[in-house]
Amino acid sequence: MERTAGKELALAPLQDWGEETEDGAVYSVSLRRQRSQRSSPGEGPGGSQAATLAADTFLHYRTSKVRALRAARLERLVGELVSGDPEQDPSFVPAFLATHRAFVPTARVLGFLLPPMPPPPPPGVAIRKAEGLDVSFNKNLRAVVSVLGSWLRDHPQDFRDPPAHPDLSSVRNFLGWAAPGGAEAQEAEKLLEDFLEEAEQEQEEEQLPASWAGPSRAAQSPGPDSPEGCVEEEGPELLDFSVDEVAEQLTLLDVELFSRVRPCECLGSVWSQRDRPGAAGVSPTVRATVAQFNTVTGCVLGSVLGAPGLTAPQRAQRLEKWIRIAQRCRELRNFSSLRAILSALQSNPIYRLKRSWGAVSREPLSTFRKLSQIFSDENNHLSSREILSQEEATEGPHEEDTPPGSLPSKLPPGPVPYLGTFLTDLVMLDTALPDMLEGELINFEKRRKEWEILARIQQLQKRCHSYRLSPHPPVLAALRAQRQLSEEQSYRVSRVIEPPAASCPSSPRIRRRISLTKRLRSCPERKVHPLVRVLGTCHHPLLVCPQGPPHRVLEPKTLLLEVLQPL
Repeated sequence: MERTAGKELALAPLQDWGEETEDGAVYSVSLRRQRSQRSSPGEGPGGSQAATLAADTFLHYRTSKVRALRAARLERLVGELVSGDPEQDPSFVPAFLATHRAFVPTARVLGFLLPPMPPPPPPGVAIRKAEGLDVSFNKNLRAVVSVLGSWLRDHPQDFRDPPAHPDLSSVRNFLGWAAPGGAEAQEAEKLLEDFLEEAEQEQEEEQLPASWAGPSRAAQSPGPDSPEGCVEEEGPELLDFSVDEVAEQLTLLDVELFSRVRPCECLGSVWSQRDRPGAAGVSPTVRATVAQFNTVTGCVLGSVLGAPGLTAPQRAQRLEKWIRIAQRCRELRNFSSLRAILSALQSNPIYRLKRSWGAVSREPLSTFRKLSQIFSDENNHLSSREILSQEEATEGPHEEDTPPGSLPSKLPPGPVPYLGTFLTDLVMLDTALPDMLEGELINFEKRRKEWEILARIQQLQKRCHSYRLSPHPPVLAALRAQRQLSEEQSYRVSRVIEPPAASCPSSPRIRRRISLTKRLRSCPERKVHPLVRVLGTCHHPLLVCPQGPPHRVLEPKTLLLEVLQPL
């Protein structure tokens, strides 16, 4: 029977084979099928070969074994970095370097990785000993140098330990002996110089007088004598600028902060420690993105609620403008500020302004509903995940297609993700999977799954470098000067604007984010669960259901309803 050209067996390219145990290490073994084409014997060169290539070629598959280290002791994990095993999973080295801080410090890894340097030889035998060393240890030294080069290049902050940076000094001394003048040795020297220069700049900044005495009077929260927040602002307000200007400056800030995020700070075992005593310096780059998110949320609250003397149509105009800014952020593929604006508009202090929502035009309301569906909490935020994956696969405009001096419109590079989605996934992994397995083996399969998420963050960071946005100081100044309202002040101002008895059937039909903290506090016969107090500490606490399956992530309201049900 003649086989039709182009048909092949529908077999998976990677099939699980089983497990192997070797010297206390556990490997998962897979078989990888790779396709190659062979021509029929007897074919010679010439034009006739091209004409009969499709009919005379047949498919040939080559099977190779791939081993992925699942669990081992630390010594074996470090040894695997320089083993050079052709069957090793290629993701092992980047996964280890990206996640090792979660289970072992850098100094201990270097203690296993760096071989002892020989004493300096006498002058007469220096060349001979160097040649003998090159013959016996050259292969292992090259592997160690290669790993150190990747480490210095991809995770330089792992070696930052002021004031002396001892780990970096050890690496620099080793590379100066094992690879003098090489790119890795130059990288270590440059990194040490950068760290020392940063320390000098920090000392100079501490000695200089502060050039900024604090927020302006307009940016300060209203005091007890003015609970309605009716302080007159100086200079232009944030909403006085165009929609494009505000959205582009928000995107510029989000891009800069997200590009500086250290992926290892997003690990669940690291990020979950942020609220413990003495952990104020944990995950500073992630904290900066959270602070920016809360700032944008506060700007929306302050601009909509900060002027209680406005009429409902006037306040509706502010709501409409923030909806248009959110839509522009969506066009810029800035999902961080988009989520922040929607969270503020969906918050109870703004949502309950039914007269104001009733005066919003039909088109902005429709846009608001569509944007709100992006971050629906159904199926573990499936909508936002799918949209983000689609945006990652979309190519932005190339530089040659953009006129000089102009900003890319509609579909710039990116996207800028909402970092909370990745933080939640990493907290889920850290909660669901153990750090150690039976036999005191480090569960590296857990680290491999964490690396898959961290690698996606790094890929998105590379895409963000292609944004072409310029700072606009007046907008940034208005953003910093925008009055911020606390949660209590927002509720108080909202109740002044529209008393609780006010009602209007034209409010947007979206999922209401009702504060359970106040509801439970107002019921003296109900016991307040400790998790209720967590809601008052941050705008978007990352909570994982302690009783549900590992893949289930719950919003604070849903979690509290389940936890408080037995009370």
